[in-house]
Amino acid sequence: MDASQPATSTTVPPVRKSVDVPVPADRAFAHFTRRPTDWWPRSHVLVAERERVIFEPRVDGRWYERSTDGSELDWGRVLVWDPPRRLVLTWRIDGAFRPIDDDERASRVEVTFTPRGPRSTRVELAHVELARHGEAAGRVRAAIDGPSPGETLARFAATLTPGEDHA
Repeated sequence: MDASQPATSTTVPPVRKSVDVPVPADRAFAHFTRRPTDWWPRSHVLVAERERVIFEPRVDGRWYERSTDGSELDWGRVLVWDPPRRLVLTWRIDGAFRPIDDDERASRVEVTFTPRGPRSTRVELAHVELARHGEAAGRVRAAIDGPSPGETLARFAATLTPGEDHA
């Protein structure tokens, strides 16, 4: 992308990944939002030593990481909390994996949970509105369009098994 041209949604396409999991949508949504520390890659960390990843279960709730020393770093805000169908978050992380304080400059992460039968769900993750990152939009897209978020969804799927969930 030409640095003199502003980034647009057409010059910075979304990143889309999906995975099928062997549980109903309500269990998939609950596991995704209540137990992210179980499946979020340890290499995807912004604090010194991660203790937990937390979603506050409401619109305008925080999505953040807590360190073992008690410090917290926001990854974004919850824009849509619609269990068990949909979750939309802001992504307040720039192309150098530093926090952004402003949702106007943050892209969006949309996660949908679509039943594929009584015991199967398609989980689709779309990282959209990347142009909000301005000049860093191309770097942000390049950083997230590698194996991750596909590897992250694969880790999520691997922590779900048919049967009782302990969420």
